[in-house]
Amino acid sequence: MHVAPSVLSSFVTLLVTIGPVETAAIFASLTAGIHRCERQSLASRSTAIAGFVLLLFAIGGNVVLRLLHITLPAFRVAGGVLLFLQALSLTFSGPGLSSISQGERDDAERAGDIAVFPLAFPLIASPGSLSAAVLLMGRTERWIESAGVVAMIIVCLGLTYAAMRAADRLVGRLGTTGADVVRRISGVLLAGLAVQFIFDGLSARLLSSAALGAVTGS
Repeated sequence: MHVAPSVLSSFVTLLVTIGPVETAAIFASLTAGIHRCERQSLASRSTAIAGFVLLLFAIGGNVVLRLLHITLPAFRVAGGVLLFLQALSLTFSGPGLSSISQGERDDAERAGDIAVFPLAFPLIASPGSLSAAVLLMGRTERWIESAGVVAMIIVCLGLTYAAMRAADRLVGRLGTTGADVVRRISGVLLAGLAVQFIFDGLSARLLSSAALGAVTGS
């Protein structure tokens, strides 16, 4: 079966920025000692909330950019830089998982519902994944490509939900070394995708400037 390069690129970008394995590992540590039914409820609610936010950004993000008079090339460069910083964190941070800060982890371990914070945001719907959703949707030209991005968001959320449901088994089999390997490989892939977004933004800006100069000169 042939898979369009844009769909594959969208899948890899979203999978890396959402990080089902990293999410599952943090979910396992935050929900240790909680009854299985409550853990399932937390997994489903946090995934649904994060999915709503991600789809909202994907569908309405470019409209907001136009209202703020932010050009898509400028946001591509800014988003690419943000994704590159996340890639550096994934690749070079010390052993263990660091999607949320120690302060956020301490807040999450207090009594209360953690489905919204920190599970849905900033763990699943992180600044990186939200930026990626807007960037991926912004480079689509046909409705079928936009539908492909939406489909990949749903697929990645499904994988994240499945990873959280199987968090204990997944973390037990991977261990610290396995999780670090997945994290570092994800960082390298994300770095390449981030640089490509920056190149696309700069190229689009240079082309628009050249076209404007040609019109002005004529």
